[in-house]
Amino acid sequence: MTVTLITGANKGIGFETARQLVQLGHTVYLGARDVERGGKAAAEIGARSVQLDVTDDASVGSALAEVGAAEDHLDVLVHNAGVLETGLDGPAALRSFDTNAVGIVRVTEAALPLLRRSSSPNVVVLSSSAGSFWAVTNPERAEFGLPLALYSASKAAATMLTLQYAKAHPGIRFNALEPGPTATDMTAAFGIGRPVEESARVVVRLATQGPDGPTGTFQDEAGALPW
Repeated sequence: MTVTLITGANKGIGFETARQLVQLGHTVYLGARDVERGGKAAAEIGARSVQLDVTDDASVGSALAEVGAAEDHLDVLVHNAGVLETGLDGPAALRSFDTNAVGIVRVTEAALPLLRRSSSPNVVVLSSSAGSFWAVTNPERAEFGLPLALYSASKAAATMLTLQYAKAHPGIRFNALEPGPTATDMTAAFGIGRPVEESARVVVRLATQGPDGPTGTFQDEAGALPW
């Protein structure tokens, strides 16, 4: 049985990714900050809920301890939790980087012992092409006109962390992913995006890759993305 943990998964792409992986036979741990919302979401799709706030060390440690006690290993880790701050000040910057970048470090470090016990460990980081220097400097790309300094900067950090983890742990696959423009609560103000089902399929495809799959990449559904 493939054991999967998804952060920030009580709604949006994370929830739909969890649903699709449950349908594929994964034992999915749906991580959510709010216990009640996480439990309700997990029950709806046949997943297991775990309280997990990626900005809180104690919460992260407790969540991974809970998964480890029940499963003794972790095959797939999906870093889905994220925030999009439209303001630009110190507190907003701290929130952006704490969730979108530092949270990756917290959860990955806590999960490494369980990932090493898997025969095919796989980590997927939901990043963004808004964090690609190539995309934001290309007038032909939509990212060129997005005024999202903190989101873009924190997602650039997320992609770099993915690469560095791939280099540091060659026995574990680490890949960053742009899932595609998606209509979620986070993007509601922009009125853009496709249904979460479509973007979740992109995540699922990478989350279910075999041992011969790539590592240290930044990609979208069409393939590798320039950084």
